[in-house]
Amino acid sequence: MAVVGLHHVQIACPPGSEDILRGWYGGVLGMPEIPKPAALAVRGGVWFEAGDRQLHCGVEDGFAPALKAHPCFLVDDVDAAARAVAQAGGAVRWSAEIAGVRRFHTDDPVGNRIELQQA
Repeated sequence: MAVVGLHHVQIACPPGSEDILRGWYGGVLGMPEIPKPAALAVRGGVWFEAGDRQLHCGVEDGFAPALKAHPCFLVDDVDAAARAVAQAGGAVRWSAEIAGVRRFHTDDPVGNRIELQQA
């Protein structure tokens, strides 16, 4: 047995936050929404494409944002991503800790930490 890839990452979100997450992941970051299977759609939440992987935002009662754990999205233009995040009112926290890697951290509208990195 061997792990051969990664299909998706799931982050938590509070009940009723689907539209604000659509605006952030779909609008600001340009990630296409994926319809959830009917059996799962009744639980709430929203899914997005991230290249050939997926981001699943799953409703969690008693939600608390992830402040350390985070997905990292590869983008084709990290400067454009930073401008889009800033124009949407998001914080852009650049990090130069990894030599040769251009990246920054921000928070989605429900407070989850997100990293964007130049592909």
